Amino acid sequence: MSLIDDEGPAPLTTFVIAVDGPAASGKGTIAKGLGEAFDLPVLDTGLLYRCVGMTVKAAGEDLDDQDAAQAAAVLLTADQLEDPRLRTREAGEAASRVAVHPRVRDALWDFQRTFARQEGGAILDGRDIGTVIVPDAPAKLYVTASPEVRAERRWKQLKAQGERVSKAAILADIRKRDARDGGRDAAPMKPAPDAVLLDTSEMTIEAAADAARRIVEAARARWLSSHEG
Repeated sequence: MSLIDDEGPAPLTTFVIAVDGPAASGKGTIAKGLGEAFDLPVLDTGLLYRCVGMTVKAAGEDLDDQDAAQAAAVLLTADQLEDPRLRTREAGEAASRVAVHPRVRDALWDFQRTFARQEGGAILDGRDIGTVIVPDAPAKLYVTASPEVRAERRWKQLKAQGERVSKAAILADIRKRDARDGGRDAAPMKPAPDAVLLDTSEMTIEAAADAARRIVEAARARWLSSHEG
């Protein structure tokens, strides 16, 4: 049985922040900033899929083989997420391909939900956090930006890491990943109905971080008020 189609987990009892959005929208930077502002641990859930994808590739298996991808997902451990190779363009493409497999998403559901339920609260960033992983999160943001702006950001990031690739190629990757992530049957990327949209296209990092912090502060105030007594 699919975990995400189950009757549902016990409700959250801690303050959790869900940060969703497409590739290079700035959600990772925003999530990290929120972690510092609210003293909460942060999980970049995209690393889970990147790790699965790179594990499948390292084994010489096909990324489109759901059985191979599921096997890698089941055996994934937290220490694997520290591998710097998971930040490469190759890993990002591999992640998008294995993420379409429903059994992979099911295998990683418990890992993410367990992180979210830790004492004191947590922040998770990804593509289906507010819709599937923690739909009951008290604070939800959907961070986005135009494909052109996101391509520019990703190009600069990869260039800083020593990867040589054209901005045109990155833009093509962005558009392809958006279509794949938004069109998959299993947990497609989309804003949760109650998520606050934050378009960072014309924002500086500081402005985006400040806007996100204010959104979360308002959500936390509502959550604390509802839990008084």
